[in-house]
Amino acid sequence: MFQKVLISEDMDDINAGVLTALSELEIATIDQAQYCDDADLKAKKARKDNAPYELLITDLSFKKDHREEKLKSGEELVAKLKSDQPDIKVIVYSVEDKLQQVRRLFNKYKIDAYVCKGRKSLKELVKAIKTVANGKTHLSPEVKMALSNKKDMEIDDYDIGLLKLLSKGLNQDEISEDLKGRSISPNSLSSIEKRVSKLKIYFKANNAVHLIANAKDLGLI
Repeated sequence: MFQKVLISEDMDDINAGVLTALSELEIATIDQAQYCDDADLKAKKARKDNAPYELLITDLSFKKDHREEKLKSGEELVAKLKSDQPDIKVIVYSVEDKLQQVRRLFNKYKIDAYVCKGRKSLKELVKAIKTVANGKTHLSPEVKMALSNKKDMEIDDYDIGLLKLLSKGLNQDEISEDLKGRSISPNSLSSIEKRVSKLKIYFKANNAVHLIANAKDLGLI
């Protein structure tokens, strides 16, 4: 089991809940930070003292206030700590359940677990810690498909192109004409309709506006 853990979370009630949940584990040191910059400073000091943190548990979203921060999100914190200390284990604990975002965190930053916040998520977080301590990865059921190898779950350049055209206000008929004019296939109206429907499911979007908003949130367009 881990002996030194850092929690980065800005909500007091969630911090308290995580501490209570982790009390059943035999962890010698559990430190907390409500700002990503503070978490980074704690991690730096720990490394300087030759007693680095073994595990980071972090949210992704942090509410802005009067304080100016260099690291403005959990993802930026993960990137920074992984750069400074590649062997640190990371569990993301967040309300976000967008598959593409989860996939990016695993592939780009090599995180070890992703736990979706919910009614029973604290128990799952404890389970995730035990799993990661044993050298394995953990994903909440809601985002399990993020690491699927199925081809139909992949977002490719064609999909990104469709999202960009939708973001410009083009309807599906206009997109079809645009693709035909640039000799990009598939370009039939039916194929575009099917692809857009797939993207809505993938990004859990209710409509085209919601789809574009989610894609922008992930930095895809």
